Amino acid sequence: MQKIWNHLVLNAQHAPDQPAILDVSGESERHLSRHELVQAVKILATELSARSYEAVALYAGNSADWIVVDLACQLADIVLLPLPGFFSAGQIQHALETVPVDAVLTDRPDYLRGLFNTLETGDSLSVNLQVMINTAGIEQPAAAYQFADIAPLDKAAKRRQLLPARTSKITFTSGSTGTPKGVCLSADHQERVAESLDQAIAELNIQKHLCVLPLSTLLENIAGVYVPLLQGACIVLASEQQLGFNGAAGFSVPSFLNMLSTLRPNSMILMPQLLQALVISTASGWQAPDSLRFIAVGGGSVNRLVLDKAVASGLPVYEGYGLSECGSVVALNTPAARRNGTLGKPLPHVRTRFVDGELYVADAVFLGYVGEPESWSGHVEESWVATGDLCAPDADSYLHFQGRRKNLLVSSYGRNISPEWVEREISFDPRIAQVIVFGDSRPFCTALLAVHNKSVTDHQIQQVLDAANKRLPEYARVQRWIRLDSPLGLGTGAASDLMTTNGRPRRPQIEHHFQAEIDALYAGSEEKKYAS
Repeated sequence: MQKIWNHLVLNAQHAPDQPAILDVSGESERHLSRHELVQAVKILATELSARSYEAVALYAGNSADWIVVDLACQLADIVLLPLPGFFSAGQIQHALETVPVDAVLTDRPDYLRGLFNTLETGDSLSVNLQVMINTAGIEQPAAAYQFADIAPLDKAAKRRQLLPARTSKITFTSGSTGTPKGVCLSADHQERVAESLDQAIAELNIQKHLCVLPLSTLLENIAGVYVPLLQGACIVLASEQQLGFNGAAGFSVPSFLNMLSTLRPNSMILMPQLLQALVISTASGWQAPDSLRFIAVGGGSVNRLVLDKAVASGLPVYEGYGLSECGSVVALNTPAARRNGTLGKPLPHVRTRFVDGELYVADAVFLGYVGEPESWSGHVEESWVATGDLCAPDADSYLHFQGRRKNLLVSSYGRNISPEWVEREISFDPRIAQVIVFGDSRPFCTALLAVHNKSVTDHQIQQVLDAANKRLPEYARVQRWIRLDSPLGLGTGAASDLMTTNGRPRRPQIEHHFQAEIDALYAGSEEKKYAS
């Protein structure tokens, strides 16, 4: 990360008073200039080094302090383990038991105190909860971090056994099984991705980026922090509640729209569901701020109809693709090259190839998984990483996503079917909130369906399916279906979850849960074509 740090220092020397961070997440706004950010990072890096920390975990919401800690760890060559706020207690436990850290830096010490007292943490997490307030010099201490020191053990030797050399950051994936895996990334790798993204959108002259996703999400960490630092832009931070994320209470679209209108960012990163909320809002008369120049969308397959409507309404939307093992972003639609319905073109920092339809990536790959030495030796610069994603490049090198290899269905007639392909065709209709397709070793496809509005009738759902089926070959058409009362909710990390914590279906678990209902759909070839 030396280039990013040097760039920040140079910008601070040339224009020390220029804003680096605007943090509205607390009771009052916090402003950090470039000079103030550099000084805060230096002081905290010195403090962490004085404590002889070699690896720390960071469990906190979006704030200026999160960025200061991240940069300080990079400057002091300390391994950082960001813990997502959406992780369940079990997933936090798993991450901390997997990586022996010296301390947990948190803005929620009371929660962690209760968590550690509740969990069966074992000797490796014998926590000394004499929490010390961080007086390391973050200039506005209203949201100051606190250190929860882990009881001294021979963690350094254990880390050498668990982490590949040059590990700088460990990002845990949510995983289709609900048990996260620790992806080890080097500082150079993260920097290469950030530089590539910076070059891809340089012409837009971004001055203000709003972080909508948690900073603990690798995509926002790299594209929403490191890229703005390279561009000399201001990073804008708001709390989850301000942005409309209300946990179990759901998502408040008005709150999100209000923050956009108030903060007037030039760029932001959205999940597909948030883009759909924007599209629906613009169709209802809401005016997006004219400051918006770049809305990156990733984290899942994006409905082509939603993308087309977004562009038609004037939203500057650009779909991309990436994965943690490749340091997040691999391909992206850009102002110079955009084709809706594709994942964009691979960025210059990677090479790609295709093996039996599966995308492989080289030149910017992870160091390996925590605690899996067999995954380390092959991950050198020349290595190719199998993404598990089925993609096809068109004549102009744009990538078309076709599904996950492990989810591939093989019908009883021997036809290969990607369920994501079928689901994408059905979810083109905005009335569909969720669709999960089955059909492995079966004569035809079936689906679980949920709608956004309960006033949508079964007949209307069937019309949606009829329209989608016309776009699909006969072997991939959904012939029967089950209507769910509501969409399956996000997982919590429990073994019984039907969805992952980031909203991906755990297909074997879902099929097992609805086994009787799905079997009934295949009973009798002349029965009615749908069930409700």
